Amino acid sequence: MTTGSSDKRDAEVVRLLDQALHRDAADTVMFARLIGAKLAGGQLLHLGLTRGALDAMLSRQFPHAALRHAVPERIAASEHQAFVDAMRATLLQHESSLAAADLDAQCLATILATACLRPDHLWRDLGLDGRDDVTAILTRHYPRLVARNTDGMRWKKFLARELALAEGRAPAPAPGCPGCEDYGFCYPPR
Repeated sequence: MTTGSSDKRDAEVVRLLDQALHRDAADTVMFARLIGAKLAGGQLLHLGLTRGALDAMLSRQFPHAALRHAVPERIAASEHQAFVDAMRATLLQHESSLAAADLDAQCLATILATACLRPDHLWRDLGLDGRDDVTAILTRHYPRLVARNTDGMRWKKFLARELALAEGRAPAPAPGCPGCEDYGFCYPPR
């Protein structure tokens, strides 16, 4: 992320936090960072949330925030919708900090699953500053899942592997992996 886009993202995060019910709550800060990054880039659609889900989450976390960018009422089905749905379900099965039935847990799982469709490292796809940011989110919400990453595997690769194993399939890249600059590192030719 360039300095200019980083500054814009940070300004959006501060704007959201100024509208928060609980400005210092870990989940509020997390959602402010995830949404702020997409607001700064005009990419709210990349969150994978419908307008209704986004509006509801904003009203729970940032009740006075008004979005200046449009999000469609429905998200068009992607060729990778089955992957997103399965990844979302897998994440919700491992949710610990929020109850899996909680609407914010559902939003977070959707955001993470949708980010796996993007062609970069998961932290960049989420608009965060680095791998440690993703590790913190995953550790807070999915500690049992994180504990299984004993090899320090990159998060998108790890999540795709865990999903494949849960479905009884051989591990395979997430849909966004082939577009990443480090695809050859994660999936070297055999």
